[in-house]
Amino acid sequence: MASTAQDTLPDFSATNPGNNRIIIGWTNTFETIKQISIQRSLDSLKNFKTILTVADPTAPQNGFADTKAPNDQVYYRLYILLDKGVYLFSPSKKAVYDTVRKYEAREPVEAKAPVIIGESETMSPVINNKPKTEIFVPSKRVYTLSDGYVRIDLPEDEGNKYSIRFYTIEDEFLFELKDVKERSFRIDKANFYHAGWFKFELFENEELLEKHRFYLPKEF
Repeated sequence: MASTAQDTLPDFSATNPGNNRIIIGWTNTFETIKQISIQRSLDSLKNFKTILTVADPTAPQNGFADTKAPNDQVYYRLYILLDKGVYLFSPSKKAVYDTVRKYEAREPVEAKAPVIIGESETMSPVINNKPKTEIFVPSKRVYTLSDGYVRIDLPEDEGNKYSIRFYTIEDEFLFELKDVKERSFRIDKANFYHAGWFKFELFENEELLEKHRFYLPKEF
């Protein structure tokens, strides 16, 4: 089973949940940060090319689903631009396979931050009376594409009925998609009116399957 825990920038997580997607995620605690770019290469040391520059690098938690990787053996790293022209690169890494379909609470691991997957979470110990930063792991079913659109990937169970409710981060109801027929599609970003964090509830046969959130960047 792949671990989804991660340290703060310049470290990041890279997981492979299947369906030709690599999910990159990180937590930012830099006080001043100008730019974060995700880079990809077939080699761990050179030939890195930028595949996305994050719209809001100051977001405390952020993530990106790479759906155009040539294979699952590529390497990723982050280019991080700080204040006054100071920059650094993260270590490079390949995605690890994520076989977790539904997270179950387990004993906390020492010195690790809280891990959030969908609707479940487990808290880590407090070190020096200071809890570690919350780690954001994007949903595998409702997530943001690099162009700002919201992508929906539902299970291929033809006999099941799905509906999705969307909310603001303050839990104000926005709209609902009822009896969804398509299993893979995207939602126009204009439906959400502004950038920022949003919440959703995904129902399967009228039972809650997942409750999570996603981030829409400012460039839309």
